[in-house]
Amino acid sequence: MVRSTIGTGPLGSTATGLDLLTTEVVSRLRLPADAEVSVEVPRFVVIAADVFSTFLDRNRILPDDLAGLSDSQVAIRFQAAELPEGLSDDLREVAMGMDGPLEVRASSTLEETIEHSLAGVYPSKKIPNVGDNLDRRVRQLGEAVKLIWASTYFADPVSWRLGAGQPATAERMAVVVHRAVGAIFGSHFYPTASAIARSYNHYAAPGQEPGEGVVTLVLGLRRALNEGFAWSYCPDRSTAPPPFRSADDLLKHSQTSFWALDLGDTIAPDPTRVGEHLVRLGLAEAERDGTLALIASTYDRQADRMRSGLDGDGPRAVTFAPVLRSPSIPFSSVIRAVLEQARAATGAEVAVEIAAVLDPQVGVPIRFGLLSLRTTLGRTYRDELSAEDLSNAGVIAASEHCLGNGVRSDLHDVVYLKPDAFDRHQTRVMAVELEAVNRGLLEAGRGAILIGFGRWGTTDERYGVPVRWAQISSARAMVEITLPEAPLNFSQLSSFFHHLLSQRVLCLSLELGGQFSVDFDWLNTQPAEWEGRYVRHVHLDQPLEVNVDGSSRRGLIRRRVGEPGP
Repeated sequence: MVRSTIGTGPLGSTATGLDLLTTEVVSRLRLPADAEVSVEVPRFVVIAADVFSTFLDRNRILPDDLAGLSDSQVAIRFQAAELPEGLSDDLREVAMGMDGPLEVRASSTLEETIEHSLAGVYPSKKIPNVGDNLDRRVRQLGEAVKLIWASTYFADPVSWRLGAGQPATAERMAVVVHRAVGAIFGSHFYPTASAIARSYNHYAAPGQEPGEGVVTLVLGLRRALNEGFAWSYCPDRSTAPPPFRSADDLLKHSQTSFWALDLGDTIAPDPTRVGEHLVRLGLAEAERDGTLALIASTYDRQADRMRSGLDGDGPRAVTFAPVLRSPSIPFSSVIRAVLEQARAATGAEVAVEIAAVLDPQVGVPIRFGLLSLRTTLGRTYRDELSAEDLSNAGVIAASEHCLGNGVRSDLHDVVYLKPDAFDRHQTRVMAVELEAVNRGLLEAGRGAILIGFGRWGTTDERYGVPVRWAQISSARAMVEITLPEAPLNFSQLSSFFHHLLSQRVLCLSLELGGQFSVDFDWLNTQPAEWEGRYVRHVHLDQPLEVNVDGSSRRGLIRRRVGEPGP
């Protein structure tokens, strides 16, 4: 067993997933004897949930006293508190025994199983854990543990619990500390690739089947997965053309920087920041390190196309083409094997977080680290929608590009961005208005249909409203009306996408000026429960029906035929 435990009590979903990966996945993998590949779960330590309770009691921290505080204020309160007696000695043993970069992450105990893991809600923190100053290493580890404990009462997790019908104070937090997976390049540490691999793709591209899964990749640490410029592909079709209109379009939406752990002295130490020891680097840095050669393509201006590798002086794009197209590098085949074994072990569809280190010269050997496992929703509902259904009477929104699978007939509330007022330069103001409406819906215990322009949850304001999940967590169905030059597909980010799936949010994507549109005329005739400059909230006497057929990817929102129209 690669796990050891500090304290008593529940170990949480992250630890449960790592145990399953160790005993039921890695131990049962059958890879070719000549494959130059290692697959492992990094050694990890779990600080059990009773230690968290002891910490709260010792420092007289009452969850109700934290209500209304900002995330920063909560973090400061926890950093000022004392660790339970004896924990510092335990952490000293951890720092010495796992010399080298560490990751400290939440292990939620709220769920009875890993099925509804909150891994995408809570932050994690990486620390260097290098050098001769052991006292500093132990102090930084303790600060990271306290930050993870503090995150229990951050806005996003509290909002998630309320949205799921759980008390805001229901969580008991365990903490996992594991070796970080990567390699050292000068004063920086990072993996060649970080990935989220899913056995079921709720938004498969044309020509792909949902059951073939999807892998989302970034260069460097996985923090970049939350920034919307990851590379996604089907592991069964790794050489399929990318879903971009042109080479120029690909360059606009590909990764241009990456995250690494800074192993040197932090210029401005701040234990309340998750990214205290992280640094953003450019692709030129990766090229100097030798990590870019196997994962990049180069734009050939004369031919107006992308070419695999670094030949030429054109712009680089992180496409992972050299790795994915090489018959001698078993990258996708290993990921497929991991997904198949994880699915067999859990009896469900799964998402596995992976970090990989490739030999910078030829790609092999490859070292895969499996960092988390959670089960996800698969094909659980079937109500086929035809093309004709999308244009029937009473339909107020329809799409042939949907995410999710199921039907909702209990949603009386619609929150939408007013089309006549939409201004992509004011999207942060829209996020504030949405947060105000969301707060009222949560307090009333009501879910809503959310309709807007561009990508929900984007970090790039050019492509939508940069909301955090806590600002829209009452949403049970979403409509995205895409903006020009925005990515065509829903952004499958590691955290935001996980929120959608774990909350079973049904999503419809419409192209601005395309075949389908939202019946804003009908919505505007409904009396507003609240209206701001950019956002309007209506509460309907009769609920709307939201229906998404995951097989055909068709979906619609409709009112009862016979309700008065505009």
